[in-house]
Amino acid sequence: MRLFILSIILFNLNALELQKPKVYNKEQDNIKGWYMSEKLDGIRAYWNGKELLSKNGNKIYAPSWFTKDFPNFKLDGELWTKRSDFENIQNIVLDKTPSKDWKNITYNIFEVPHEKGDFRKRLKKIKNWQRVNQNKYIKIIPQIICKNKKHLNKYLNELIKLKAEGIILKNPNITYFEGRNENILKVKKFFDMEALVIGINKHEDGKFKSLKVKLKNGIKFNLGGGFTNEQKKKHPKIDEVVTFKYYGFTKYGKPKFASFLRVRRSE
Repeated sequence: MRLFILSIILFNLNALELQKPKVYNKEQDNIKGWYMSEKLDGIRAYWNGKELLSKNGNKIYAPSWFTKDFPNFKLDGELWTKRSDFENIQNIVLDKTPSKDWKNITYNIFEVPHEKGDFRKRLKKIKNWQRVNQNKYIKIIPQIICKNKKHLNKYLNELIKLKAEGIILKNPNITYFEGRNENILKVKKFFDMEALVIGINKHEDGKFKSLKVKLKNGIKFNLGGGFTNEQKKKHPKIDEVVTFKYYGFTKYGKPKFASFLRVRRSE
């Protein structure tokens, strides 16, 4: 538990002040004209004009050939390969000795921090730059203008069928801001959360049954769903932090239908 608390403290000390989405509330009805884009399940990265940093403010050890032709202005985006490939992306991006597998990574831009003007104008800067430079490692995440809630739900269902994570919904009419804000929303079919592994539950024959995990608020529960046969053989260890998905809470504060997603390495 001390390691878990220490990691939270270090996160708070080093974390960058980036834009953070709030969770979309189905009752919100002011989304007409907002921009919606696929929420990529990769590693978020901030380009400060010279190097890539994680959202926690740590250096990302990208190969020099990957970033050598990046622009001299700031960018915010996702290091990504394809859908349902997070563990592979994580292993490539968070390795301090960059491998040749970086050739499969692209930097997918969703914001141009601290530029003047509204979201459309900020995106125009990277689009104009990319039009001239045609950098093969930089992609600009497509933005779709939301017509209404029906349009939002239709797009979300289309993405879910493709095994995407969800949607980012953003007000395009305001200037750049930092921190968590109601002008940028994440839209998903499920929620996700992290927990500390505090024990391993096993069957009578010694085979893996479930993890005993603890949330930051102290709630403990057993996490047994979502593991592949291979993950059961090489299951997460005590003191590791895992990410799981869930669909609301019980009256006792425990996540409903919790299902393992991945071990979370520090970024």
